[in-house]
Amino acid sequence: MKAAEPQTLKAALVSLLILGVILLVWHLATLRPAVVAVPAAALTVEQIEYAKLMGKDPGSLAANAATGTSGKSGFPTLSQMGAAAVRNLASPFYDNGPNDKGVGLQLMYSLGRVALGYVLAAVVAIPLGFVIGMNPLIHRALDPFIQVLKPISPLAWMPLALYTIKDSTISGIFVIFICSVWPMLINTAFGVASVRKEWLNVARTLEVSPLRKAFEVILPAAAPTILTGMRISMGIAWLVIVAAEMLVGGTGIGYFVWNEWNNLSLPNVIFAVLVIGVVGMLLDMAFARLQKAVTYAD
Repeated sequence: MKAAEPQTLKAALVSLLILGVILLVWHLATLRPAVVAVPAAALTVEQIEYAKLMGKDPGSLAANAATGTSGKSGFPTLSQMGAAAVRNLASPFYDNGPNDKGVGLQLMYSLGRVALGYVLAAVVAIPLGFVIGMNPLIHRALDPFIQVLKPISPLAWMPLALYTIKDSTISGIFVIFICSVWPMLINTAFGVASVRKEWLNVARTLEVSPLRKAFEVILPAAAPTILTGMRISMGIAWLVIVAAEMLVGGTGIGYFVWNEWNNLSLPNVIFAVLVIGVVGMLLDMAFARLQKAVTYAD
């Protein structure tokens, strides 16, 4: 343990160094030349009126025209990103209507959909995986169906879900369910089928009941593999819900990204993307800890 601590510290320092380099490159890449103020008189009357109608400053428009730059701000600077982060974190749960909700509230919608679809997938996949892993005949019978359905993109199910369910929220939950089932099902079946025969023979010799054998022999032995499947499923579910919410709209962090893009607010888009990444990392870390807790050394 003591030998691992210096390595962890070194890895953290290298990560901070890489982050510093990325931020420095970002800062240098978004440096902009100072804009000299140009009087609005350099514009025609029609241009001044149009600028006022669009809510723009005629003076800045004249400066852009004089320097040959467009009115767009380009890629956001670090200061703009900091301002966007402070603005979003200052009031993350506000609700001003359908198209104006805080990033925290949108995140809760997404996590709720993921949690519900994921739990439903676990309720189906883990027991079915036990049955498939313990019965070679059922495994061979269901394997062709699993191999056909597994590669289908989860978003390919969205049109069918919207047509049959006719509700965007439930359709999103169904997409999470269908994409989460396969890794859990396959890993559970593999873990159950890989339990050492010696342990099963001992349980058979002791005349252990099937239910007790499943919970006290097979489940502890297959738990690391099952949690690997659950970890993979969570990563896929979190990835898919963002894309699904972009398609169906309404609420969720994916819809927040798309709505901010439509509003041409690139700092908010990048901030939301970073939030998605951080939440995904935290979810993965939680499952990694669970997986480590149930993994035993030979």
